[in-house]
Amino acid sequence: MRVPQRHRSMPAESPPAARCLRLATWNIHAGIGRDRRYDPGRIIAVLQELHADIIALQEVASLAAHGEFLGQVRSALDVHVVAGRTLTRHAADYGNALLSRFPVKETANIDLTVGRHEPRGAIDARIDVDGRELRVLSTHLGLRPAERRKQVRRILSALDTDAQSPVILMGDVNEWYLWGRPVRWLHARFRATPAPATYPAQRPVFALDRIWARPVQYLSAVTVHRSALAHVASDHLPLTAEYSMGATSNATSSRENS
Repeated sequence: MRVPQRHRSMPAESPPAARCLRLATWNIHAGIGRDRRYDPGRIIAVLQELHADIIALQEVASLAAHGEFLGQVRSALDVHVVAGRTLTRHAADYGNALLSRFPVKETANIDLTVGRHEPRGAIDARIDVDGRELRVLSTHLGLRPAERRKQVRRILSALDTDAQSPVILMGDVNEWYLWGRPVRWLHARFRATPAPATYPAQRPVFALDRIWARPVQYLSAVTVHRSALAHVASDHLPLTAEYSMGATSNATSSRENS
């Protein structure tokens, strides 16, 4: 008589553990502090204070006379660096940057230049966080309201192509009023997020630097970094936040407004 074989069922795979990411965005004013001194070491020291996993930087200048700034950042923080050049000043690249402790899978640049205004752009990066994809945009919007309206429309249009992935949008949006139309449009897409004042660094009044996330419920602890060094290193203070990238992020994000 043939004895039937018993088949051992395979244990179900556990979902990946949630990963709490620390985010930051900072306009570093080309490394020139409130004391009018160019001091890249001081900028790097503040970046180290942040203990952030992903950082968006604006007004990044790589001045040849002082060495390669982003190279120094990469070495000091042990991060992946994405440069987003928007223009060249005095034979030096100038623009945005994105720093990540996690591998960067893919990058693109969204051209946000409007007419003859100063060239602007957004870094659009896909980051591999423990096998899960996180889309991060780092930007610096223009000085004029009409310019910002066109720029935000372009950013939202770029996001229309991908309504599924978790997304972080960070940067200096140059919006002086909390009820400005570009901010309202971004709130409509991401939902409203806290907006503490970051500018001017000596005594912040305006919430120029912002962090939005999708799904918004995973964003928390949006605060301003107020160390003594940060108050003098730039004319903006860094803005930080926590983002809990859980196993259900992809499923949840598909239910968010697109």
